[in-house]
Amino acid sequence: MSDHFVPRIYGMPDSGNCYKPCLLMDLTGRRYEWRPVDALAGETRSPAFLAKNPAGRVPVLEYAPGAFLAESNAILWYLGQDSPLWPAGDALRASVLAWMCFEQNSHEVWIATSRFRLLFAGARQDSEDIVSRRQPGMNALALMEAHLREHAWFGAPGVSLADIALFAYTHVADEGGFPLEGFPAIGAWLSRVEMLPGFRPMRRDDRLRR
Repeated sequence: MSDHFVPRIYGMPDSGNCYKPCLLMDLTGRRYEWRPVDALAGETRSPAFLAKNPAGRVPVLEYAPGAFLAESNAILWYLGQDSPLWPAGDALRASVLAWMCFEQNSHEVWIATSRFRLLFAGARQDSEDIVSRRQPGMNALALMEAHLREHAWFGAPGVSLADIALFAYTHVADEGGFPLEGFPAIGAWLSRVEMLPGFRPMRRDDRLRR
């Protein structure tokens, strides 16, 4: 990144994927600009946005003037590789990366998508689409719970990029139909993240507040 350019994060409030890079920047005390994008109004399909990310999805990081990067965990790595959140040593880095892949392939794909359908698409809790996602999502949470009974963080002895990736949608899992009352180790981990210096909560869209 340029030493003088302030990175811009284009994203949607209430999106865990968009929250990830913001949380990283807040925890590391770095400046950034938040540029809201109203995906519900079709802004991600506008020519101006598609020039930033042809896939038409948020988040997008502008890390230098006119230079853009998409995909939330790629953005996390780009922003966090020179911070304490990216540990030293190939083995720990591979472990952090493994949990980040788990987040995308075994966690986000069930928990975040259920939340999106319930909050943004008007799905019902008892719809077949939502019910079919429940057990795989609970399985992902159970795996996390088992890990956290033995470890304080994911992938490294201290907080890492993996914790940011997993925190984003786990802390709002109940909004996707995944109550966390039966996962005390996850609850304790969520509290540890929220107590980190610089922590800021997810931006919320007033239209979705209950």
